[in-house]
Amino acid sequence: MRECKILTRDDIESLIAAGDNIVIHEGNVLRLNGWLARHPGGRLVIQHMVGRDATDEISIYHSSKTRRSMNQYRIGRISGQWVNFTPPIRGGLFTQRKQRSLEGTAETRSPSTVKSSQDPAMQSGLSSSPEDKLPVGGVDSSPTEPDNARIVDQALQDDLEQYPSLDSNTQRAITLKYRDLHRKIQIEGYYDCRYWEYTKEMGRYLVIFTGFLLALRSGWFITSAALLGLFWHQIMFTAHDAGHQGISHNFVIDTLIGMFIADFCCGLSIGWWKSSHNVHHLVTNHHEHDPDIQNAPLFAMSPSFLKSFHSSYYNFTFLWDKAAELAIPYQRYTYYPIMGIARFNLYLLSWCHLLSPRSATFGAASWTRPTEICFMLMYWFLFGYCLVWRSIPTWSLRIMFVLVSHIITMPLHVQITLSHWAMSTSDVGESESFPQHQLRTTMDVECPAWLDFIHGGLQFQAVHHLFPGVPRHNLRRLQQLVIQFCEETGIKYKRLSFVAGNKDVLGKLGEVAHQLDLMMKCQKHMAATGESGLH
Repeated sequence: MRECKILTRDDIESLIAAGDNIVIHEGNVLRLNGWLARHPGGRLVIQHMVGRDATDEISIYHSSKTRRSMNQYRIGRISGQWVNFTPPIRGGLFTQRKQRSLEGTAETRSPSTVKSSQDPAMQSGLSSSPEDKLPVGGVDSSPTEPDNARIVDQALQDDLEQYPSLDSNTQRAITLKYRDLHRKIQIEGYYDCRYWEYTKEMGRYLVIFTGFLLALRSGWFITSAALLGLFWHQIMFTAHDAGHQGISHNFVIDTLIGMFIADFCCGLSIGWWKSSHNVHHLVTNHHEHDPDIQNAPLFAMSPSFLKSFHSSYYNFTFLWDKAAELAIPYQRYTYYPIMGIARFNLYLLSWCHLLSPRSATFGAASWTRPTEICFMLMYWFLFGYCLVWRSIPTWSLRIMFVLVSHIITMPLHVQITLSHWAMSTSDVGESESFPQHQLRTTMDVECPAWLDFIHGGLQFQAVHHLFPGVPRHNLRRLQQLVIQFCEETGIKYKRLSFVAGNKDVLGKLGEVAHQLDLMMKCQKHMAATGESGLH
């Protein structure tokens, strides 16, 4: 193996400033420009790791074979422990060496020139100026900015007090314990799929689907619709496993399983889901970057959403407008009704993804987009034409059939939101370790083992976020190791029952709505008197 050049922090900053996508993995400096467009997980997940040590993120998402293949992108090594930069996609600013020589050394120039995990601005969660948050030429009509910032800063302080220190030694110790735990679960076979469990799953799917067909043939259309919705609800758990390559651990096989279930059986793009979900796993609960919590103007999970913000995933600015001002105060009441019809939005997102340049894949994954389009067209032919149009006699029954079958899947959407919506959305900077970030932004739902088939493994979201490739039938056993890990590291591990989790989410939605009400009253008071009313 040829000797690698040692690259300094100054060298790496210059490369990133020149537009290179530089990622650190196990001390190696990788330039991933040539892999960006061909990465099966999407380009955004690489862009969110630029300038960072992504050893843990790469290790848990890629096989040893894939990790070895990354050596072809190696351009050098680092010396010592790396201090993360803020990636350009998240507001990091980088300058060329010549410009830096005019401004002073990297160690002495202003923190505003280069943002890293040691910057005070990043530690306080302020990744960019207020002007950066607004669209060019746009108008931000959000509630009073000082009040909003005060609430956000208080939430940040609460996180800093409740979780281990962000100093490098503490976070390094947590990272090393996490890597030891990862090696342990690999050795002890937690990544081995228990195929007998899927045999039982398929038996349950077959019974439900047979019931749907029998009810349809007997003219019991509403019963048939309910059973179809239940079938969709159950099989999507396996699609989730396939999306994480947790069944065969083979990209082609698991992708085909995911396409058959999601695209062909459910009309939802597994490619869209993976594109969104991969980003969600890496920047969990970051209000500007995690698409899973960007639900404006209908919902705001924290005060950070009570203003205009730009989504790096959608490349779209969500303006604080009249619609948000009207919807957010009632969000705790609209939560369940909207979850009941959320599936219709997933159809839209799926097609928007497949018809956009974002879904274009190259290299070994180039076949996925056309295959998905074919599968989804077949779904709409079978569901829309053969089932709804040809098999159901009247318009009223057709409408009822569609509504019932889709509303039945509501518990799945509720389950997904429980694990994140009531958790922290604070940005504590780049120094937080991967495991601490996942446990700070994700919670588990407690339930007896005999109810696991209803939750489909999604009740172990915190465990899953730490080790996304572990098959869901092994997560209950793995949870015990995670509990031990949290006890040793002092990281808070939040677990609530399903009912308590629902109360927590509704409470959070109500709290944010109340904060909005106070800020709006303050804004009106200021407009009328010129005083803040905060004495």
